[in-house]
Amino acid sequence: MTRTIQFVLEAFVFALLAAPAAAQEGTLKKIKDSGSVTIGHRDASIPFSYYDDQQRPVGYALDLCLKIVDAVKADLKMPKIDVKYQLVTSANRIPLMANGTIDLECGSTTNNLDRQKQVGFTITHFVTANRFVAKKSAKLRTLDNLKGKTVVSTAGTTNIKQITELNAQKSLGASIVSANGHAEAFLMVETGRAAAFVMDDILLYSLVATSKSPGDYAISADALSVEPYGIMLRRDDAAFKKVVDAAMTRIYKSGEIDAIYGKWFLKPIPPKGINLNLPMSGQFKKVIAHPTGSGDPAAYK
Repeated sequence: MTRTIQFVLEAFVFALLAAPAAAQEGTLKKIKDSGSVTIGHRDASIPFSYYDDQQRPVGYALDLCLKIVDAVKADLKMPKIDVKYQLVTSANRIPLMANGTIDLECGSTTNNLDRQKQVGFTITHFVTANRFVAKKSAKLRTLDNLKGKTVVSTAGTTNIKQITELNAQKSLGASIVSANGHAEAFLMVETGRAAAFVMDDILLYSLVATSKSPGDYAISADALSVEPYGIMLRRDDAAFKKVVDAAMTRIYKSGEIDAIYGKWFLKPIPPKGINLNLPMSGQFKKVIAHPTGSGDPAAYK
């Protein structure tokens, strides 16, 4: 046997032996070694990820993440994986993913090209738009109506970045302030400390629906942007992403997504039994038919 042939054979054998190990690097190895997976969740992103009346994390995104955990169990041939929950905020969710504190972030996080430089995303699970809510009595309907007003958005979101940019581009002269969470931002509008709250429309609809006086508020008709939501995972973890993407695709292609979506958007949800009564959008139906995790808003038009 020549040295060249021997070298090729040894390299081939090494590759065969290394393949199983490589498949369990990154998050898969972390989960297998620890016997647990840590899910990052939100406290008030209704109906995606929030606390019910018993302070348990629940929601549409949580249900999808638990389906993903089942797929990970099957892939690792582990009959049981402990699910741990970690509360995250808009400001700390990306750092906590990047440093390994959480393995999946199950909330209402916009997948965009800028964030993809820091973290990974699985297939889009909702498509929303950036709008603002204000009291009807204020008669704020368009972006131009916000001139000189105090406008709030949640810290660490794409929304506050966008409204800050639009404020400068259009010389609105608005005072842009940040809040620590969606509930706090909405409270600022409710109490008159801000004229409008800029956020993803589905979250605004949820906050209005669960407020003391839903009839007091109006959401802008103008959409400032398209926002695809994705479950977040670590960047450059191809093996884990493959398992996660396959699980999401199966949920969509099997039709299982219809029941999960219906549970959270078409039926009464905890803790107050509010029914958002929000049928699937044409944009999201397109994602279900042709699954994508694109961070480009143009992919959802």
